[in-house]
Amino acid sequence: MNAIITASELASELAGQEPPVLLDIRWQLSTAKSAGEPAFDGRAEYVAGHLPGAVFVDLDAELAGHAGAGGGRHPMPDLADFGAAMRAAGVSADRDVVVYDGGQGWAAARAWWLLRWTGHPSVRVLDGGLATWDGPLETGAVTPEPGTFTPAPGATGLLDASAAAALARSGLLLDARAAERYRGDVEPIDRVGGHIPGAVSAPTTENVAADGRFRPAAELAGRFTSLGATGDPGQVGVYCGSGVSGAHEVLALAVAGIDAQLYVGSWSEWSADESRPVATGPDPQ
Repeated sequence: MNAIITASELASELAGQEPPVLLDIRWQLSTAKSAGEPAFDGRAEYVAGHLPGAVFVDLDAELAGHAGAGGGRHPMPDLADFGAAMRAAGVSADRDVVVYDGGQGWAAARAWWLLRWTGHPSVRVLDGGLATWDGPLETGAVTPEPGTFTPAPGATGLLDASAAAALARSGLLLDARAAERYRGDVEPIDRVGGHIPGAVSAPTTENVAADGRFRPAAELAGRFTSLGATGDPGQVGVYCGSGVSGAHEVLALAVAGIDAQLYVGSWSEWSADESRPVATGPDPQ
């Protein structure tokens, strides 16, 4: 099954006999706003209008553990808590799931990756997000029938800091952040700028077109091949700032037909430990 689905394909499936479960994962990387402006509230945006039948899932509360415990800003969630959240959202292993967000795709990709890693056999991301949907929207909150999904972790690759460092030497470790953060020119969030030694800069923003949809699979495959991806199992990994935009790059790799592992702790975990090496500049080393 494809990793992404178009709005027209989704509309057809929703009109069918076995419509997919819809999860709304609207979220923003930073809620810091100019003085006088309210912080972004994904739940409020959801209540104001969402795809019919969609259930809101909070990325910070349900798709990540508590920050500050050494695992980065968005560490892996507790599996029992994640399973309970997915069941409350109506997720079952025998029913397709489609996830979407406001259009950037990062938050939806985090949900996609977690569901895949915990063994769900059929989960896709709405390509381009809510902005591509031209059908009616529903207001208010949806309370679905509980699902039966039980997480079975390990279905896809998960890297820790040591494994990410090793892969940067033996395979291909992609840094999905903006190039200026990779180089260390700026670092607006974490302790220090730069990248994991040996990692290759590959901003995930370059995987999509201006409308937020993924570039064609062949074009993505060409991009990743030019960066050093061979398609060999276990030889490609991705990290970002905190395991969110990195999940989007893993999704782009899947669209290209390339399996990749995710370092969830990412730069927020790596850079918090002053004993870990930091490389700066445009070159991997």
